[in-house]
Amino acid sequence: MLNFAHFVVNDVILPKRPYISFFSGQRPRYLCRIGEDMRRLFKAVLYLSVFGFIALVAYAYLGPFFGADFSAPQVEVREPVILNAD
Repeated sequence: MLNFAHFVVNDVILPKRPYISFFSGQRPRYLCRIGEDMRRLFKAVLYLSVFGFIALVAYAYLGPFFGADFSAPQVEVREPVILNAD
């Protein structure tokens, strides 16, 4: 019995439905590696951004317990204004 998962005729691979491949046989490793590296990079950026957001929220809520003061300085400022109404 023929195993269609590995059956290649004239660069047409026949797993379930036939489709034409640019490469005969398997794809080169460097092409498979590019998608894998991009997926890892995207996951790393996603995880770091989620972790950074959680750390920022935790610092905003827990900062005053550890001595961080987030209030704006309350100082009265008076400056004379000279109007030229001639």
